Amino acid sequence: MKLLERISVLNWFTRIGLALVGGLSSSLAFPRENLSPIIIVSVVALFLSVYQLKVVPAFVIGFIGGLSFYLSQIEWMSLYLGPVPWIALSTLEAFIFAVGMSAVAFVWRGLSSAKLPKHFGPAIISLSLATIWTAREWVSISLPYGGFPWSRLAQTQSDTFLAKWVYWGGLGLLTFVLAFISASVAVVIVGRVKLRSPGMIPVFGFVLLSLAVPALTQIDPGAQTGTIRVGAVQGNANAGLFANPERGSILKNHLDASKGLDKGALDVVVWPENASDLSPYSDQSANRLITDFVDNQIGVPLIFGTITQRGESLYNSSILWRPGLGATDWYDKKRPVPFAEYVPDRDFWYQLAPDLIGLVNRGYEFGERDGIFEIDKAKLGALICFEIAIDDIGRDLVQSGAQVILSQTNNADFGRSDQTFQQAAFARLRAIETGRTVVNVSTVGVSAIFNADGSVVSQLPTFEAGVMQQEVPLRDSITPAMAIGSWFDLFINFAASLILLLTLRLILTRRNRSL
Repeated sequence: MKLLERISVLNWFTRIGLALVGGLSSSLAFPRENLSPIIIVSVVALFLSVYQLKVVPAFVIGFIGGLSFYLSQIEWMSLYLGPVPWIALSTLEAFIFAVGMSAVAFVWRGLSSAKLPKHFGPAIISLSLATIWTAREWVSISLPYGGFPWSRLAQTQSDTFLAKWVYWGGLGLLTFVLAFISASVAVVIVGRVKLRSPGMIPVFGFVLLSLAVPALTQIDPGAQTGTIRVGAVQGNANAGLFANPERGSILKNHLDASKGLDKGALDVVVWPENASDLSPYSDQSANRLITDFVDNQIGVPLIFGTITQRGESLYNSSILWRPGLGATDWYDKKRPVPFAEYVPDRDFWYQLAPDLIGLVNRGYEFGERDGIFEIDKAKLGALICFEIAIDDIGRDLVQSGAQVILSQTNNADFGRSDQTFQQAAFARLRAIETGRTVVNVSTVGVSAIFNADGSVVSQLPTFEAGVMQQEVPLRDSITPAMAIGSWFDLFINFAASLILLLTLRLILTRRNRSL
């Protein structure tokens, strides 16, 4: 029996095994393991698990694959909140994943039996499957409640040469490239086409292009409109959402760690998200300590994170504090994390999980101010924590004139897990995508400075207090990704819809002819 025939009649145990292997192995490709090539093996196994299946069976297999895909990658969610949020989020994402795999099976099955152009059939199938996968990923990172912008194929390539694809089209384009390579391998494995057949020439051509473009891409990370000297402080503070440290201790940690800064050698100092557990707006002792630090110790502006309150509304904020002036500007987090920093539709979800929803006893409002802080003639773009993983936040900062990006984050809730390394991978990809140096500063790490070409300029050990001091370039140029990234997302979703409709038409036409 040919391999094609064997795969088409795979039993359920084999398919479940492929789905589990594909889903579970994917975690090895993500930071911190960083076994990047494994993501191809993972996606190939997931594709093969639904080959020749109808929509409903593909959904079942896809759900199994999706559940193992997410559970294995985001186990860090369970460290402080227990298994319920981890399982709940993974289950929701697995449902979306299963819908995507049903679409993959539907398209693959439909196109495999269609009369495609002889020399382009395998390439058409591979490109179609990659398009469906990429569109499904967009849905996962966008819906519902703003989506879960994690577990993206692009995230696995932050320290490989393939990362330069994000310079050309953003993270979605890199995901598409990886999905295409995986789909091409899967098409070859099922025996639909021989390696030496003419139909493989376009496939090999596209794969070669996928490798050649980033390999030949040269990115100049140098200054375009001057430089700015930045000091970034990691306080090694127990600043988790559910931590209960001594009042004022988190602020003290960052003040103590800042003693390592070189006075007079900097233009601005940056502390992470939640660096002050006391708001200087409402706590006089915090106001005096920060004022003394800025006016008398560093003598330059300080940008730091804290929780602020205006009226009855709470905000996760980043404040610009100037010598002799105090707070002159601030940025409120635009995209608080659902079910962590606020609860959408609280009454509904409380009925389903009162103990879990009860843990989130305060909700942060959505910020509306821009994230641009002006220091002399420099424009620094600030974002907070998981916003580094959200595509349109970075685009908005660049469009608003950001010349450097500050990513202020608090990873204390996730201990020594992979979470902080996965988040740092986003920071590195954003640097390449936006063409801006990204200063990623955390309460406990990973704190690092990434140049616009993705190179690591400076990095601190995790769970150690320390400072990074670096002269970073100010850049104004617009990368191709900043110009077309949002259009690429729109195109992929339109193309995926069109592929599904055309496949449906092919199937219906073939059925009508057989009647």
